[in-house]
Amino acid sequence: MDLNAPHTMGTTIIGVTYNGGVVLGADSRTSTGMYVANRASDKITQLTDNVYICRSGSAADSQIVSDYVRYFLHQHTIQLGQPATVKVAANLVRLVSYNNKNMLETGLIVGGWDKYEGGKIYAIPLGGTIIEQPFAVGGSGSTYLYGFFDQAWKEGMTKDEAEQLVVKAVSLAIARDGASGGVIRTVIINSEGVTRNFYPGDSLPLWHEELPPQNSLLEVLHSSSPEPMNM
Repeated sequence: MDLNAPHTMGTTIIGVTYNGGVVLGADSRTSTGMYVANRASDKITQLTDNVYICRSGSAADSQIVSDYVRYFLHQHTIQLGQPATVKVAANLVRLVSYNNKNMLETGLIVGGWDKYEGGKIYAIPLGGTIIEQPFAVGGSGSTYLYGFFDQAWKEGMTKDEAEQLVVKAVSLAIARDGASGGVIRTVIINSEGVTRNFYPGDSLPLWHEELPPQNSLLEVLHSSSPEPMNM
């Protein structure tokens, strides 16, 4: 166990559009090698009043990209006299990521709402590519979720349906991915503003191996006075 290893966010991050806005979601586990450095970190960071970013990969790298972009967007807003659009924010993230692609190890999802295009989700993976998508998943837990989203996501979802989908997806990834865990945080962004929600770990649904065994050989082996098995 290397306690001096860089802090990384073996992570599950998700962005989903719905009819009227976007929902962002993430787990909360930050790791240092095999050691959990922070079990309740916040991986959804505000860039502007109407745009947020989900961070995965190196914690330090994702934080510095977010800090630079937040500064640039603040200057942009002062110059224009109005909030930056989601596309502008995402392209700034892409620019910083691409220009420093040989030094950064972070994958990002930018989501938000503006009066011109409504709710938008942009994925900026390693290397600085930018991809506009109706939904995006990232981090180590994403490998368990692509097929699930292909089946579960649909156009025209309501706000509640979109948030329930995000929470269910993150909990599924937590169950399968050892680097994802902790609590689930969501951010809902629409024309009315921003709503943050928090789902503690003990309130999340359990999946498959997390469930206690029922009528199985394990119950027999772990019982104090096992009954003989008839042949």
